[in-house]
Parts: sequence; structure tokens; C-alpha cells
Amino acid sequence: MSEVQAAIELIKRGVDELLIESELVEKLKSGRPLRVKAGFDPTAPDLHVGHTVLINKLRHFQELGHQVLFLIGDFTGMIGDPSGKNSTRPPLSREQIMENARTYQDQVFKILDPEKTEICFNSVWMEALGSAGMIRLAAQQTVARMLERDDFSKRYANNQSIAIHEFLYPLCQGYDSVAMKADVELGGTDQRFNLLMGRELQKHYGQAPQCVAMVPLLEGLDGVNKMSKSLGNYIGIAEAPKEIFGKTMSISDTLMWRYFDLLSFRSTAEIAGLRRSIDEGRNPRDVKVMLAQELVSRFHGQQAAEDALSDFEARFQRNAIPDDLPEVRVVVGEGLPVFQVVKQAGLTGTTSEAMRMIDQGAVRLNGERVGDKGLLMQAGETVVLQVGKRKFAAVVLE
Repeated sequence: MSEVQAAIELIKRGVDELLIESELVEKLKSGRPLRVKAGFDPTAPDLHVGHTVLINKLRHFQELGHQVLFLIGDFTGMIGDPSGKNSTRPPLSREQIMENARTYQDQVFKILDPEKTEICFNSVWMEALGSAGMIRLAAQQTVARMLERDDFSKRYANNQSIAIHEFLYPLCQGYDSVAMKADVELGGTDQRFNLLMGRELQKHYGQAPQCVAMVPLLEGLDGVNKMSKSLGNYIGIAEAPKEIFGKTMSISDTLMWRYFDLLSFRSTAEIAGLRRSIDEGRNPRDVKVMLAQELVSRFHGQQAAEDALSDFEARFQRNAIPDDLPEVRVVVGEGLPVFQVVKQAGLTGTTSEAMRMIDQGAVRLNGERVGDKGLLMQAGETVVLQVGKRKFAAVVLE
């Protein structure tokens, strides 16, 4: 395998779509360091591991010798990108944006090499563009073209409002690529329209169009919805080590592989080997521990990872889970709330009792106290449920 082919294989790992691969091959053959852009609107002060799917990909480019342009959208953050929402996202004040941006910089360098990372703010060129420049930029696209964006077209069809300034967002993101002379831009699959806008505008301004790599949106702890702080199904990279460890251990055995593929720095060959070991009888919990330790170590250091494991094991021992754990099977279909699983597993007499026990902090899932009655349980794993001090069951979710 040639050096360029090996680079393409690494770049494509965990990527849903790469446009255009042949163009990227030619860029790589040039031998010069590529300018690899990714934009973040500082709409919240903390990043979660869902954000790191893209940041990990930036790290791959750095490992290949390329320069990462980490763009903080302080200007576009004041516009508000709906990004798949069915309504306008409220814009942030400059004070909110800059405060959030400061925390971003501290967090991303837990993954990226500072020497190969350039932090950029798009207010630098967008404010210099001015009102006349913005009008000229807006003239590059039509309303019909903007309505091709999925969330805009749906809102238009449903007679939901679309503010004029929202049409400016894709144009501004595309112009960022022009101003930064990006060779490659990374983004989530929900950003496809905006990412391709960068290619169009670069062509208009006489630049070689950027290649686009789209990464998938990581499911949260519930295994259903996109990871989100607002949904409470997230693992924050600034959270305490034992929180990161415990939340990672709470994911399903099936979802674990999705997290390995998108979050782990282990090679694809090593991950395949772990899959085989489970097929041959290894306890999935042991492999999940490896993932939990890797994430804690990345954000807090190796000693913190070892301490988190010790704490997790100690809590299991304190809960005194019996060796002769009764096994029950519960059909959850496409998802069943944990309080219903508790009832159907025979650990409470009624669903209302199950809900009350959760409210009282008396229900544990794999040793972790359950705080959300609506937590969806997914098929494809076996979990340990505990109610009170003496009721236990190994629950096979089908």
C-alpha cells in the first residue's frame, strides 16, 4: 500500500462520505501540508464526546502531517444556525460566545497537537467584509438553491417561519473556506449543504474547491438520539473521571462498538480482535472497561483512569451483587423505559412502584444509580438491575 493510499484509509475511517476522493488523492500527492478546516459555533461552554468524533478526525490529519484550522464561529454564532432544527436557533451575545470559546480552546488540546493547530475566529474576515460585501456574497445564490437545504425545505412546506438572516449562515460558512483557503473541510452529516457551499464559493473566487469529509452523528447513551446535553444522554469531556467512566460503562454492548469505531484511537485491527474475543466467550464488560479507561485517560490522564476503574469496581463490591444472579428476559423491542423493564423483570410489583423506587434513588443499573425514569433500554445486551439492597436480576434485553 502506497503512502497516499494508507493516508486515505486513515482519513476514511469512521467517515460517512468523502467528496471528492480523487481530488483529495491529488492534493495528498502534492506533498504539501494541507489546510484542514473544521468550524465550531460556541453555543455551549462544554464539549461532549459526540463533538470529538470530528476532532479525532482532525487529529488523524495532524498525524499525517497536515495543519488543522480550528474555526470558532464567533460571527456565525451570532446568526444562529438551525442545523436540522425546525425553528430558528436563538443567537448568542458576543460575551456569551467569547466565554464559551475560551473553554473550547482548553478542551480541544486534550486531543489535538497545539503545534499543528491554528485557532481562528471568523469575525476577523466577516466583519471586514462589511455590508456591501455581504450583499455581493448573497448575490452568489438564489432562494431556490437555499430551499434545497433539507431543514429549510421542510419548514417552508410546513409554513414555519424562516428568517432572512438564516439564509446567510451557509453563505458565511462557505465564505470561511474562501478566507481560510481550506483544502479540506470536516463536518457532521447534517452539515452537507453548508460544506458543499464552501466548494461552490471557492470556485467562484478562483480557488481549488475543498474536499469534504462528513462524519456521522454519535448516538447518545440511550442509543437512539443524537448525543446532546439538552437530552442528558451525553458524556462531557470536562466531567469528572468517575462520571466519564460510569457513563461509558452504562452503554449497551451493541452501542459499545459504535463508540469504539468513532471514539477510540485503537487500530481497526485491534478493535476487530476485541470483537473476536467476545465471540469466543470474553465478557463484554471487560472490553467496555478498556473503552472507559481510554476515554478517561485521554481527558484526565492515566492515573485518573486507574482510579476511576478502582472506584467503579469498589462500588460493585459494595453493592454485593450475588454470584447466583437470577436471569430474566425482557422484550424491549425498539426501546422500553427503564421503569417498565424493572417491573417486567419482577423487581417491583407495579410500574408506579418502579417509578417511585427510581425517584428514591433505590434502583441501580450495572452498579450505577438510575436517575432518569425515561431512560430507554435497548435490545442486544444483558444488564444487572438492582432494587433496594436485596433484589437483583441479570436482565437479558430482547
